[in-house]
Amino acid sequence: MLAPQKQQIIDLFNAALQPIIAGSELQPTVTLERPRDPSHGDVACNIAMQLAKPLKKNPRELAQALVAAVMAGAAEGKLIESAEIAGPGFINLRLTAAAKQQVVKTVLQEAAEYGKSRLGAGKKVLVEFVSANPTGPLHVGHGRQGALGDALSALFEVQGFDVTREFYYNDAGVQIATLATSVQARANGFKPGDAEWPETAYNGDYIADIAKDFLTQKTVAASDGEPVTASGDISDIESVRKFAVTYLRREQDLDLQAFGVKFDNYYLETSLYKDGKVNAAVDALKAAGVTYELDGALWLRTTDYGDDKDRVMKKTDGTYTYFVPDVAYHVVKWQRGFGKVINVQGSDHHGTIARVRAGLQAVNLGIPQGYPDYVLHKMVTVMKNGEEVKISKRAGSYVTLRDLIEWSAGEDSAADGAQGDAQDSLRDLTRGRDAVRFFLISRKADTEFVFDVDLALAKSDENPVYYVQYAHARICSVLAQWTGDEASLATVDLSPLTAPREASLLAKLAEYPDMLQHALEELGPHQVAFYLRDLAGELHSYYNAERVLVDNEALKMARLALMYATRQVLRNGLALIGVSAPARM
Repeated sequence: MLAPQKQQIIDLFNAALQPIIAGSELQPTVTLERPRDPSHGDVACNIAMQLAKPLKKNPRELAQALVAAVMAGAAEGKLIESAEIAGPGFINLRLTAAAKQQVVKTVLQEAAEYGKSRLGAGKKVLVEFVSANPTGPLHVGHGRQGALGDALSALFEVQGFDVTREFYYNDAGVQIATLATSVQARANGFKPGDAEWPETAYNGDYIADIAKDFLTQKTVAASDGEPVTASGDISDIESVRKFAVTYLRREQDLDLQAFGVKFDNYYLETSLYKDGKVNAAVDALKAAGVTYELDGALWLRTTDYGDDKDRVMKKTDGTYTYFVPDVAYHVVKWQRGFGKVINVQGSDHHGTIARVRAGLQAVNLGIPQGYPDYVLHKMVTVMKNGEEVKISKRAGSYVTLRDLIEWSAGEDSAADGAQGDAQDSLRDLTRGRDAVRFFLISRKADTEFVFDVDLALAKSDENPVYYVQYAHARICSVLAQWTGDEASLATVDLSPLTAPREASLLAKLAEYPDMLQHALEELGPHQVAFYLRDLAGELHSYYNAERVLVDNEALKMARLALMYATRQVLRNGLALIGVSAPARM
């Protein structure tokens, strides 16, 4: 259903309702849907069934009155072809051929703006994702967060929201201390397997790289911080820690750059302690009377807010448990003016949701009960050459995001990139990034996902990203063969588009704006990938069934306009999820 026509139909229903609800306090909302069975029509509305009881009217009679008024208000039959009432009062409408064809002109006119709205105009939203501890390279789970979070941010942006993408660095705590001692051990000449090697140390090759650069007093800088020069003094554990954290933040920056993900803001956990935000949050909870001391520890009464048991805030050794800085961090988000906050995290964070929300309720700042929203994703299993891959030489215990990008670009891409020209290297990087980004949002976040590297490399219909990109390339090939002026397509007569495959393709193009809105409402960017596969399927079916460059000039121009519009929507959808739209495959 076309977005402009949808609003026109809603306006017609609202006008038809005014005399019917006059004198009542009813303020009905007209909702239009696409019937599951296309034979029932193009648009379905159940407003008559919703209003029958409060108006004390027969739903079918109410539906008949509405249909009569709607049809009378429709502009000379240019919008609605027919209407019928089904069952107890469903209203099914059929749009005219001209109304369905109008989507082509709409897309050609709006181009990259097609599908966008001002729904969120003036509203701020913060999307926090990836947020990895700077203790090693980003793993494939971080990659899934990156793909989901970036696409979700783009969905908010196309609906007019002011979006901030934020990366939260957990640069404090036990894991950071372990990182420092691991680098220190490597700098002292020890390695995994030696008797002197710490039992809890990180074993990846990257630890040796950090130790080497520390000893040679290298200078490194993360994306948003001051450069740090290594002291070379192995005994200075604080110097080792500071250099190692900055080194790995830079490495993660490079991983994200290769993945095509950019952040607007980076927030350090250590700053919460440095700026007194953690202590301020704890003091606010104490003042609210929701804490108590027991067995030498400080507890928060999270059971008052729906948690299954109270939680320790400060342990007997005086250190805070990990959810306390999370509460402080989200208080800061609220104070920064973000009334809408979404955290994209692994499903292992499920247990922290109740206690973080409880803490936010208890500080008495007027924070809503469901704040923040969470999108929790399950981890990714990587298959390569028919076998599960569990470890990486680079990381030592897991598959890294960079591994996945390089593998998905082709076995020899890394070596070729080093020896070949810059253009070849960029093409390899783009191919790998496209495959990883598309694959990692192609399933609902809370479902298990198997990333098959062999499938990502396949040039076949089974490979979803290839299938979608090939649809775009096919259209580019047709338009290149035509060699005409694409600007002339905006004014062509579309009435020749009457073939069944054309009707299906037109309908799929018209679904794009509604799909974007539904995906946003459900915080489900996977719906964009689903849609693109369906649209590509419609294009391939049409391409195989009908010739575009026919002798009939009017039909040829109408079909070229349809091709051009389809290419534009493919580009819009691919851009939203950070995937390229190549002209050749």
